[in-house]
Amino acid sequence: MKPTDLRGILQYVPQFRDRTFVVAVDGAVVTDENFPNLLLDIAVLRSLNIHVVLVHGAAAQIEALGREQQVQPSNLDGDGVTDAATLRLALTASNRLTHEILEGLAATDLRAACPNAIVAYPAGILHGIDQLYTGKVERVDTELLETLLHHGIVPVIPPLGFDGEGHTYRVNSDSVAVAVATALKAVKLIFVTTRDALEHAGKPIRQILVAELEQLLAQQPEGFPRELVSKARHAAAACRAGVHRVHIINGRIHEGLLAEVFSNEGVGTLVYADEYQQIRRALKKDARTIYALIQQAMATDELMRRSRASIEKQIGDYYLFEIDRNPVACVALHVYPEEGKGELACLYVKPSHENQGIGRKLIHFVENRARELGLRMLFALSTQTFMYFQTKAGFVEGTPDDLPPARREKYEQSGRRSKILIKPL
Repeated sequence: MKPTDLRGILQYVPQFRDRTFVVAVDGAVVTDENFPNLLLDIAVLRSLNIHVVLVHGAAAQIEALGREQQVQPSNLDGDGVTDAATLRLALTASNRLTHEILEGLAATDLRAACPNAIVAYPAGILHGIDQLYTGKVERVDTELLETLLHHGIVPVIPPLGFDGEGHTYRVNSDSVAVAVATALKAVKLIFVTTRDALEHAGKPIRQILVAELEQLLAQQPEGFPRELVSKARHAAAACRAGVHRVHIINGRIHEGLLAEVFSNEGVGTLVYADEYQQIRRALKKDARTIYALIQQAMATDELMRRSRASIEKQIGDYYLFEIDRNPVACVALHVYPEEGKGELACLYVKPSHENQGIGRKLIHFVENRARELGLRMLFALSTQTFMYFQTKAGFVEGTPDDLPPARREKYEQSGRRSKILIKPL
C-alpha cells in the first residue's frame, strides 16, 4: 500500500470509528477466488475499529446442491415459494457456507460467530399461493448482535430466520441485510455482488439519490438487469429506513471493498439518502488542499500558475466543492468593487468527477454570490476551456477593455494571451 493510499483511508477513519457497517455478500461471491481478499478487507475495517456484520446469501449454493441431489428448488433467493425439499437444501447450503466464512475469518485472525438473531414469521398466502417455508423478518435481536460487536466478534448471518415455536424459514438475504442495518443504525450497507455496479438501460450508475432510484423503479423497472432488481429495491428501502449510504460493488475486484469505502470515486454504485455534496468557503488550512488539487492543471497550463502562499493570502476568495467532506473541485471569486466586477477564477474539477455537472454548479454558485455582492459583471480568463464557458455557462468573448485596470495590467504582463470571457449579471 502506498503512503498516499494510507492517508486516503485515514481521513475517513474519524467518521467511521466505532460505527457499524453491514456487508451483504451474495453466495456466488463466497465461492470466488477473490473472497479471501474480501475477508482481508473486512479485517482492515476491524483494525480501524469499525464494527462489521456479515450477511450472506446462498442462492448459488442451493442451485448447485439441488443439481447434486437431483432436486429442483422451488425458490432460490427467498422471494418465492419454499417447499420442504428446498428448505432442506437451504439449510444444508447455508450452514456449509456459514462454516466456510467462519473458517475464512479465522484465517484472518478475526473472531466470528453465527447467532440466531433473525426472528421471522411465515410469509403466508400471497395472491392465493401459500409461500410455505418462506419467511419475512419480524425483528432483529439487536442486543445479541451488539454484545458480539462490543466484544470484537463479527456476526455472520445466514438467509434463515426462526420463530418462537422452533420453526426455520428461508428469508431473502437482501431483506435480512436491510433489517440488520436498520436495527443497528449502521452508517453503511454494502451489497457485494458479481456485477460491477447497479445498471439501468445498459448504463452503470455511479451515484444516485434515493428519490431518483425510486423514480426509476416505479417508472422504468425493466431497465434494471433481473439480478439487480432486488439490490435496487432493497437499497432504496434501506435509505428510507435510515441507512444514509448504500453501496453495490463487485466482490471479484481486488480490494474493491476498501476502494469503495475509502475513496470519493469508489468502484461501484452509491445510493444516498440525502444530499451529501456541498460548497463551502475555504479556510486557511485548505490552502494546501487547493494547491494539491490544481497542480496538474497548472502543469498543463490549463490554469494560471499560483503559489500556495498566494492562495493562502487570498483564501477568503476560494470555495471548495466537497463530497462527504472531501474536496473534489474548487473555484475563486476575486472582487473588484470599484468597477462592480468579479473574476471567476481557478475553476477546477478532479478528472474522476468530471461530467457530473459540478463545474456548472460552481459557476452558478459564483454568479449568485456575485449578485449578492452587487456586482454587475463576471469575467473569466481561459486558454483551454473557453468553449465550456461559452456553451455551458452563457459567457461571451470580451476584450482587455472589459477588465478592471489592475487586472488588465496583470493580464498583459502574464503573456498567456487568455481569452477574455464576460457575463453581465
